[in-house]
Amino acid sequence: MRRKKVLYLEIADTIKNDIQNNVYPVGSMLPTETEFEGLFEVSKITIRKAVEVLALQGYVEKKSGKGTTVISNRLFNKLSKGDSFSTILEKKGMTLSKKIVNIEKVTLEHEHPYFAFFGAEVTKITRMYELNEEPYIIFNHFIPGKVFQETQEKLADSSLYRILADNHLVVDHFKDQFSVSIIGAAEQNLLATDVTHVMKRVRKSFDNDGKVIEVSVALYNTEQYPYEMEFEI
Repeated sequence: MRRKKVLYLEIADTIKNDIQNNVYPVGSMLPTETEFEGLFEVSKITIRKAVEVLALQGYVEKKSGKGTTVISNRLFNKLSKGDSFSTILEKKGMTLSKKIVNIEKVTLEHEHPYFAFFGAEVTKITRMYELNEEPYIIFNHFIPGKVFQETQEKLADSSLYRILADNHLVVDHFKDQFSVSIIGAAEQNLLATDVTHVMKRVRKSFDNDGKVIEVSVALYNTEQYPYEMEFEI
């Protein structure tokens, strides 16, 4: 049977999962290549490639003669020198907070564009982000229907992506699309505004097999504050 995934990537995912679950805490040293060789029963080259992947993803740091140190256990690490929008706002002294508006299970018709991703049932999460305590972004997340109950029970105290990861739905990469959207009275009420056009960002999150496991639709009231991106070169 043909392997679905390259062996060193499988090992990298296993070690990453252990890092995220504090088997290897931040600040600790990973086992040596020789120790991992025995643990996984693979070659040193395979282990070396797996650790290189983790270093590129920002989880570990390799130093010649000193071993490999765990430097992050976050589900997502920055793969570029760019700051997230929330980080940019925080640097400017602004406060971005979020609250859950609603969590519901929705039935999709076959013609719905998300039916191909999730089937007939989807979990829909609506969240409001406030900038300096003023409504700023409406987020609608669409994830598989099977995690509805767990999302209801845990989202207030847990990360959405942690819930997905605990259900073997791990985000490998995502794609963003930006456009201008016309909003109606319901969205205007949530955003406490009379503007009719807002910036819309649709993000599709994929697992490592290229399957969509989450779609988020965000509506930004950019009249309150423009969307910014910063990158170091």
